[in-house]
Amino acid sequence: MSDTPVNFHSAQFLTSASRLDQCPDDRGAEVAFAGRSNAGKSSAINTLTQNSKLARISKTPGRTQLINFFTLNLDNARLVDLPGYGYAKVPVAMKQQWQRHLDNYLQNRQCLRGLVLVSDIRHPMKEFDQMMVEWCRQAQMPLHVLLTKADKLKKGPAQSTLLQLRKQLTAELGDMVTVQTFSALKRSGVDQLQQRLSSWLQEGLAIEAEEGSSAESEQ
Repeated sequence: MSDTPVNFHSAQFLTSASRLDQCPDDRGAEVAFAGRSNAGKSSAINTLTQNSKLARISKTPGRTQLINFFTLNLDNARLVDLPGYGYAKVPVAMKQQWQRHLDNYLQNRQCLRGLVLVSDIRHPMKEFDQMMVEWCRQAQMPLHVLLTKADKLKKGPAQSTLLQLRKQLTAELGDMVTVQTFSALKRSGVDQLQQRLSSWLQEGLAIEAEEGSSAESEQ
């Protein structure tokens, strides 16, 4: 692994893509954020990076229709903001098109090292969330569930939801899943999120470097 820590405050917008073939080169390590349109995904990304303008927070949930890529301080390490899903007032055909492109990215992006599923702690595990959990199970993709808006609940109920969900998801995914509470308003849970993402990105970059040196030695 690289000795250089991941600096999430260094995040800068790289590009947007509506299809897999428009994405940056499939190299390095990416961590993607997914979530229903009103789950607080943009707020979570902005809080993580300490940049209130990085991921756009729309007053109309579901306006973000593109896959957005952000560079970090390490070469070929990226954060990815996937299209919000569920609340957009758009034609059904367009929703189906988004879902197709989203599925294509998740199924075929080789440098994707983990998925952060952003879910409102007051209404966790809706249909979209369950769909993402099932996809991670089938793809053997590490999953980190971010229970946002934890400040909207008292500590007891928030902890109860956390423990219940952790138990449920561990039964489905084993040690591939981790769960935490998060509040963008109070900036709680940021350190835990940074540690999880750093681990995935550093590990992904190390694997790629290893594979690169193996390929060179075989030549």
